[in-house]
Amino acid sequence: MAAPRRAAVLGSPIAHSLSPVLHRAAYEELGLTGWTYDRFEVDEAALPGFFETLGPEWAGLSLTMPLKRAVIPLLDGISETAASVDAVNTVVLTQDGRRTGDNTDVPGMVAALREHGIDKVEAAAILGAGATASSALAALSRVCPGEIAVYVRSEARAAEMRQWAERLEVSVRIADWADAEQALHAPLVISTTPAGVTDALARSVPERPTALFDVLYDPWPTDLAARWSAYGGAVVSGLDLLVHQAVLQVEQMTGRAPAPLDAMRKAGERALAAR
Repeated sequence: MAAPRRAAVLGSPIAHSLSPVLHRAAYEELGLTGWTYDRFEVDEAALPGFFETLGPEWAGLSLTMPLKRAVIPLLDGISETAASVDAVNTVVLTQDGRRTGDNTDVPGMVAALREHGIDKVEAAAILGAGATASSALAALSRVCPGEIAVYVRSEARAAEMRQWAERLEVSVRIADWADAEQALHAPLVISTTPAGVTDALARSVPERPTALFDVLYDPWPTDLAARWSAYGGAVVSGLDLLVHQAVLQVEQMTGRAPAPLDAMRKAGERALAAR
């Protein structure tokens, strides 16, 4: 019988996280009966101490805010993708004690778009300029050779996005949030804002919208996504992103591929419906 293995998601706040539901569904489907996946409320100050408690039974960690950057100094190395956005959401732990960081948000976004038939767009727009926006920019660097308009609220955010654009070697045009309704005419719109921020934009959705990727999943649908869908536009949800990035995490942590995408998605849908 294989030795028990552990994994978990860390962050603060963490009670809302769907990661345990998704990973446990994967373990069940893969027949990994000795595997457990938990959630722990851990902030930046507590993170080093948590790492000191990790024994050889630990296989991996999922990280959410505010730990994606704070974890980097605690690791033995990070992937090129994680380095490109200075953010780690996945840590793979080996039994000899090595800790390696990766970012599955970026390829997860690309996979979610491709699942909806979006392999390439000539231009795109990003709503917001927070932590998720940098991952969105990195994802767009793989599918959008043209200009990316980023709608921001402050000059500080604008400066950050210009730095990311230079680092990722993408063409970015910074625009004021007051003009955000113009973004809705782009071939692909990625909304990275907190709940409620884009509600006022719903009334400005064009009659023939193209594609919207809204990274939220609870509450769902957002007002913007609901109007977009009602007008016949393609909508990629935050649950799509969550499942695709979790699939990559499961594969890295367990060494088993492919991870059961459909079973994980269905488990997430059931959990959201029960909230």
